[in-house]
Amino acid sequence: MANRLRITYKKSVIGYDKRQQATIKALGLRKLNQSVEHDDNAVIRGMVNKVSHLVVVEEVK
Repeated sequence: MANRLRITYKKSVIGYDKRQQATIKALGLRKLNQSVEHDDNAVIRGMVNKVSHLVVVEEVK
């Protein structure tokens, strides 16, 4: 079974670049403290790296 990532939206995107806002939306995050789970792959890791100051990431087995 592939590892998954739980991504939690912790800080608002207000005042940040439009590309960072689009990345948060592409991850499926809409409200603060919302969590989503994604498969652990290079695409998701790259998106998380771009907005790492706005989210908290946990590995889920």
